[in-house]
Amino acid sequence: MSAKKIIVPVLVAAVALSLMTGLNAGQKQKDKPQAKQPEQQEKVFIPKEIKAILAEGMATKQGRQDIPFSIFYHLFLPAQQNLHDIFFLKIKNSALGFAPVSATPAVPPAPPTKGPQQTAAQETPQVLQANFYLFIQFSVLKEGAQPESVKEVYVPCTIQVPAAGFDLEAEDTYTFGYPMPAGHYLLALAITSPDLKRIGSAYYDFSVPDPSEYAKSLETTPIFFVKEMEQMEGVETRTVLHRGFFTYSVLKVVPNLEKIFSAGQNLDIFFFIFGTQPNAQNQYDIEVNFEVKKGEESSVRWAPQAYANPLVSQPLPLKQTLNIKTGDQEKTETKDLPPGDYTLVVKITDKVSEKTVTKTVDFTMK
Repeated sequence: MSAKKIIVPVLVAAVALSLMTGLNAGQKQKDKPQAKQPEQQEKVFIPKEIKAILAEGMATKQGRQDIPFSIFYHLFLPAQQNLHDIFFLKIKNSALGFAPVSATPAVPPAPPTKGPQQTAAQETPQVLQANFYLFIQFSVLKEGAQPESVKEVYVPCTIQVPAAGFDLEAEDTYTFGYPMPAGHYLLALAITSPDLKRIGSAYYDFSVPDPSEYAKSLETTPIFFVKEMEQMEGVETRTVLHRGFFTYSVLKVVPNLEKIFSAGQNLDIFFFIFGTQPNAQNQYDIEVNFEVKKGEESSVRWAPQAYANPLVSQPLPLKQTLNIKTGDQEKTETKDLPPGDYTLVVKITDKVSEKTVTKTVDFTMK
């Protein structure tokens, strides 16, 4: 059994349990009056010259492109406090200043007893490294008012990649996560060289929902597909910029944001359901029906899946079962889903409250 198959039923269930415990505890603490905290001297997370540059482009949301990058997607998942927001960036690799850090020749092997002497050193595989800074500013957006900065984060970044096969001219996906309370925000980012002379900036509007609003209905986090998922040694305790994956609790996740699949692959789906209710025994009873449609025609339908918690991680094999009739004989044949554009329909039923919701996600078979 693969590590991923172990993670899905066991680890994801444990993550869900810890999240629900934390969310419930956080809800109970909401009504308690908060003790007044002593005033502390304000810490500086963003240098004033970088903050001025971010303020410059805030009205038009036009950033500087000394280091070209963009913010193209926002995903949120439940956390013990607030929601865990994950942001996806496209950054041109060459702009980050990747340079070799492992060009030292390895010790050559001893020469053979017979044959020509080997004197040329064998180089170790080269590693490229980029060092830069990421400055993050969250501002609350309110109608008729200027954006109000509510959080600043400084992230020193060191990214290492194998030199072999690395495309400096490509735009790669980078991610970072940060927990934010419900609200409507403007995210302002600056990426700078270590000497602050080269600066790129970008802006992104996003909203964080309030889970308490779903008391009378079901809702889900954005539904996405997973390419790879594995367990980390522990939860990250600081903000980190990652290349090609994101982290959530103790999970390291490589998403399939392109939603493109090949024959033999699964639709590995991942999402959380808000608004579900436990029964008298404090247990959840959730049923999810998955179906793939091409237009109005059903292409694949799986048996209903039952879940004991609201965090769903489910591999769905992209196989069609066809009944083929030849003369008086009929046989069953299983084949891969043909190339084309499809829609995954996800119908969720909370069997305790009898609430339902239906979600759809488009994807492509190539």
